[in-house]
Amino acid sequence: MLKKTVPLTDLEIASQAVMRPIGEIAEKAGIPLGAIEPYGRYKAKIDVSELGEHQATGKVVLVTATSPTPAGEGKSTVTVGLADALQRLGEKSMIALREPSLGPVMGVKGGAAGGGYAQVLPMEEINLHFNGDLHAITSANNALAAMIDNHLHQGNELQIDPRRIVWKRVLDLNDRALRHITIGLGGPSNGVPREDGFDITVASEIMAILCLSTSLADLKEKLAEIVIGYTFDKQPVTVRDLGVQGALTLLLKEAFKPNLVQTIEGTPALIHGGPFANIAHGCNSLIATNTARTLADIVITEAGFGSDLGAEKFMDIKARIGQFQPDAVVIVTTVRALKMHGGMMKSDLKTENRDAVESGIANLEKHIETIRAFGIEPVVAVNRFITDTAAELSVVLDWCRANDIQAALTDVWEHGGAGGLALAEEVLKSLEKPNQFAPIYDVEQPVVEKINAIVRKVYGGEGVMLTDQALKDLKEIERNGWDILPVCMAKTQYSFSDNPKQLGSPRGFFITVREIKPKLGAGFLVCLTGAIMTMPGLPKQPAALQMDVDEQGCAKGLM
Repeated sequence: MLKKTVPLTDLEIASQAVMRPIGEIAEKAGIPLGAIEPYGRYKAKIDVSELGEHQATGKVVLVTATSPTPAGEGKSTVTVGLADALQRLGEKSMIALREPSLGPVMGVKGGAAGGGYAQVLPMEEINLHFNGDLHAITSANNALAAMIDNHLHQGNELQIDPRRIVWKRVLDLNDRALRHITIGLGGPSNGVPREDGFDITVASEIMAILCLSTSLADLKEKLAEIVIGYTFDKQPVTVRDLGVQGALTLLLKEAFKPNLVQTIEGTPALIHGGPFANIAHGCNSLIATNTARTLADIVITEAGFGSDLGAEKFMDIKARIGQFQPDAVVIVTTVRALKMHGGMMKSDLKTENRDAVESGIANLEKHIETIRAFGIEPVVAVNRFITDTAAELSVVLDWCRANDIQAALTDVWEHGGAGGLALAEEVLKSLEKPNQFAPIYDVEQPVVEKINAIVRKVYGGEGVMLTDQALKDLKEIERNGWDILPVCMAKTQYSFSDNPKQLGSPRGFFITVREIKPKLGAGFLVCLTGAIMTMPGLPKQPAALQMDVDEQGCAKGLM
């Protein structure tokens, strides 16, 4: 641990940490040196084929959270601190996290490598480009887009209808100006004019495929199944029809290898893949999780946003495809977030308000109910902020005790693993108990029934309403036999409903699905709800405005 004298920023703490050579971290994790490919001194790729045959027996602890607010929850920070705490208790633990996207790093939330004394390192490099995985996914996605437009230009042998091309280009930044564009202008030599658009890279189906593939052969097969558009007679056209799955796999072969880094306390961490949870499935790669399960006794992983998004998709999509189950679930919450769910403004959060905390507990209660719907009894982590009062913290902890809910106060931002020991002990107790895990719907159910199961059991709503476009999409999906796929809901992260302003625990609402997009390669149907966008925009004051670099090349303002 570092000696703490005055309050430091996350970046200052990370820059003062003494990192171990990545070979030492690999040795600690049980990874032979022949299996690691160093990217500098403190990062490496893992060649999983060099690990030999090992059964994935490590227990999986999923970390989720209450509905996010501008006050912050610290889910990644608690994830890192919990793994460090388990190491302190003598457990062989490992972390499996997603990679940060430059969109939110430069936009709203800043970095995504934990915080304080519970961080993964090197924090600056992880948040900025890392080992190039997201750039490889961007290149593969856009290579496919270029192949499609070249096919149109070179005679269109497959008879692809330019009006029915569904494959978009991507960029790993928030850029609302690229949502709807026109390409191919300027005469015949510049291609076939048509409407197009950009998604953010982490919403690309190729990102989802990379995160749900188990081998290079599996990756290639999934890429081949991508539907890129439809012919003039409305028949689906796939990557296999274009014959470019091999080229796309070639572009992704290095990105497919999990990345090894370390926490401040030297706990091994695999950071790999980064799909958003509000518009994609929100979990790190299956190959990283399973690799960690072969190397460690306990794997701590997280899923994006609250239990209504990342955790639901972890249970219904990732665990189903990966044929494993979470052995324990941690729900992270904060007094600050509960006060906002209880009606307080962000500007007033430093003022003690027990009543607002009590009102906001309804949000925590619904997330607990959601995890229980999957047959798992969760552990609540109350992530302490410096402005929390003892009276406010006791409201949450007393409520948990009164309702027989395992809970622990955590202070990992300030104290690292030492601040997570109470939580680690509760998690170990939870791991000793059997659970009754099961997805909340059967894939054989009709699509509307699957959506309704999510809306009623996970969100607490009444049901779903489909727009005319969604009904048209559903008819096409059923005609092609794609209705047996799991459902991936694209929904605001701020509310259980599709209205981001409905905080707390709203009831009696209906979710409106405006489009249903089949993702055959990834193996699920994306249901776009409300006003959710697949290419976010920057806020009025982007985090990038605070960022800089000094003459020595050291980052500034990266949170």
